[in-house]
Amino acid sequence: MTGDTTQPIYRPTCPADPRYVPVRGLDYHVYCWGQPGDEPPLVLLHGWMDVGASFQFVVDAAQATALAGRWIIAPDWRGFGLTQAPRPIDSYWFPDYLGDLDGLLRALGIDGPIDLLGHSMGGNVVMTYAGVRPARVRRLVNLEGFGLPRTEPHLAARRMAQWLDALVEPQELKSYASRDEVADRLRKNNPRLAPDKARWLAPHWSQMGEDGRHRILGDPAHKRPNPVLYRVEEHLETWKCITAPLLWVEAAGSQPEAWWGGRYSKAEFHQRLNSVRDVRREVLPDCGHMLHHDQPEALARLLAGFLAGQPGR
Repeated sequence: MTGDTTQPIYRPTCPADPRYVPVRGLDYHVYCWGQPGDEPPLVLLHGWMDVGASFQFVVDAAQATALAGRWIIAPDWRGFGLTQAPRPIDSYWFPDYLGDLDGLLRALGIDGPIDLLGHSMGGNVVMTYAGVRPARVRRLVNLEGFGLPRTEPHLAARRMAQWLDALVEPQELKSYASRDEVADRLRKNNPRLAPDKARWLAPHWSQMGEDGRHRILGDPAHKRPNPVLYRVEEHLETWKCITAPLLWVEAAGSQPEAWWGGRYSKAEFHQRLNSVRDVRREVLPDCGHMLHHDQPEALARLLAGFLAGQPGR
């Protein structure tokens, strides 16, 4: 990909209305589509090293479904996109995402139940939130939020030492010479991503600094390891408290076994998912982990049917 401005770029059919919302001392950057109506708001939560604009392709595809005109909200998580990072900060803590979501709903004046969707890290957040605040969630969607491999207590000291060591050195993210290089990076991460969509995402995913280099809109502190172990049993007990119907969607091409070096598999996750009382499971063909980029039309149709209460296949 070069700097040729004649190259096609994706054009949204339903542009977002971006705004800033005060949430827990931060100016939260939030993308909004549609207007409040009779249906509950649909809140979309992005994954690690991603941004709220990532859902634009699904929102556009949704306009050809019963979701057309629905009030849809997609924030940039703290320290991602255009939402500022807390200062000072050494690390990011999972409970803060729950606090931010709770605070965002209050700040937007949303009192009743919502339809809640999360991708990857966002999928992990929505599962916990729906268990902690079951009355707040009418319908729940988890896109590829597999959680993490089981950890054992004997790893606690080692993990804490890794975190302490990581605090010594400043974290950095690679910079790029142009937006086109950023778009190339996006396509390297996901070869299925269409070039025109990569070009559209690049300026939402990065920002040019005073030195003319483009840097990913993610706080480098996100790279530090978490000193807290992932306690599977605690998460499963929380999932048992979920009352909303859950739509679990995985990509046919995703390989969590490879991500975790064989320490965690799809089969183990599906066993964990049995803790949720009402689950509809779907697999989208011809897509990878970024399924909302690869198959936005198929995903939009799936969401429209599920949120309308239609039975699965």
